[in-house]
Amino acid sequence: MNIIIPMAGLGKRLRPHTLTIPKPLLPIAGKPIVHRLVEDIAKVCPEKIDEIGFIIHPSFGKEVEESLKGIAAEVGATGSIFYQTEALGISHALLFAKELFKGKVIVAFADTLFKADFRLDTSKDGIIWVQQVDDPSQFGVVRLNDKNEIIEFVEKPSTFVSDLAIIGIYFFKNGEALAAEMQYLIDNDIKEKGEYQFTTALQNLNKKGAKFTPGRVSEWLDCGNKNVTVQTNQRYLEFIKGEKLVSPKARLNNAVIIPPCFVGDEAVIENSVVGPYVSIGRNSHIKDSRIINSIIQTNSKVSQAVLENSMLGNFVNFEARPLDLSVGDFNTIT
Repeated sequence: MNIIIPMAGLGKRLRPHTLTIPKPLLPIAGKPIVHRLVEDIAKVCPEKIDEIGFIIHPSFGKEVEESLKGIAAEVGATGSIFYQTEALGISHALLFAKELFKGKVIVAFADTLFKADFRLDTSKDGIIWVQQVDDPSQFGVVRLNDKNEIIEFVEKPSTFVSDLAIIGIYFFKNGEALAAEMQYLIDNDIKEKGEYQFTTALQNLNKKGAKFTPGRVSEWLDCGNKNVTVQTNQRYLEFIKGEKLVSPKARLNNAVIIPPCFVGDEAVIENSVVGPYVSIGRNSHIKDSRIINSIIQTNSKVSQAVLENSMLGNFVNFEARPLDLSVGDFNTIT
């Protein structure tokens, strides 16, 4: 079993956080998004994961590449790096890792996490994970027949087809057949909405007899922008609240931690109340502050602050300063 993870996007909706670090390496409850994704897939996968291919932009650098290989090693797999130099659609991107489309494969996008209580049924031709959504026009969707089989894939439908959105995680029993359909699109320059669409390749496989079934998750967690990433951090802390989340190497001095919170190695929290739903990275220092539902990454300093629904990067120095105010009646200052 191989896993292919396309993650070459530059994460523009999460700027400025993605100016210096790829979006899939941003932390959720103390671990990079892509690390959480690999762990979650490994939990539902009944077979050994042999190789994980990470499709990245060449600008990500060697440090990122080594980090990704380490993530693969933690689940007993070999990590391989493939470079995507231009964005022409998902089918085009996946073919950079064409050599991994052998036998059973999982394709997973690195900006989505999920909660599921099932084991992957690898006897199926294919499983497409879906979630019911209010506005299907923003997603690729599937339509089912009365046997609960997928009979149609539609990319961002302008008229209603289905409210079952594809969340970005797929299983295929025959990776070679999928690669052949994606290559057919490239060879014949078959584009839809200006790109080589993955859903077109899936539809062609379906027409040739492959039977795809929907895989349902109990929760789909997005990491597309700052607000939903903070919300995902909150939900993930709730999922793992039974684990030991405060490092024994952290230093707490006159500090109150309201769980669930993640506190990394060598973090210092003094004269502060932190939580619930806060993740504080390694070697960050929180002083004289109140922090709720936020992500603070590594090596940052926060002082005299009241933060909520916030996201601070690495090596940030934020000090809230006392104000000399004269505020009249019936005013609101935020």
